[in-house]
Amino acid sequence: MKKIVYTNSDGQLCVVHPAPQAMLDGETEAEFVARIAAKDVPQGFVFEIVEASDIPTDRTFRNAWEIKSGLIEHDMTKCKTIAHERRRAKREQEFKPHDEVIAKQIPGKDLQAAESARTAIRAKYDAMQAAIDVANSVDEIKTALNQ
Repeated sequence: MKKIVYTNSDGQLCVVHPAPQAMLDGETEAEFVARIAAKDVPQGFVFEIVEASDIPTDRTFRNAWEIKSGLIEHDMTKCKTIAHERRRAKREQEFKPHDEVIAKQIPGKDLQAAESARTAIRAKYDAMQAAIDVANSVDEIKTALNQ
């Protein structure tokens, strides 16, 4: 079944999945999809009709999809932005227990050990950041995030 794709005002690629049970008797697939597009795509937005198999199954960087000449591709700048957001969130989670030790000056906890752990975490995520920055493909970005 064909799908309808368009870019919304936020720059996100939207995918409309026409429900086959809504097809009218005697209506061709092309007529059906065009009718659904006319109904569901907001006025003034340009849409394209693509094969379902042309839509990526890996949704890791879904918010970086864009349509170019009927093909859904990844905007690498957006992919890297998404990756950096995920990297920062992961780093924050690793920092959290050490930040509490340092901020709260918890008795019986080794402040120097907490700061050493934070230094190691910083180095790990600095390397991850560098790998994301030089990545040339989605797979390279995913590899960098899984270091």
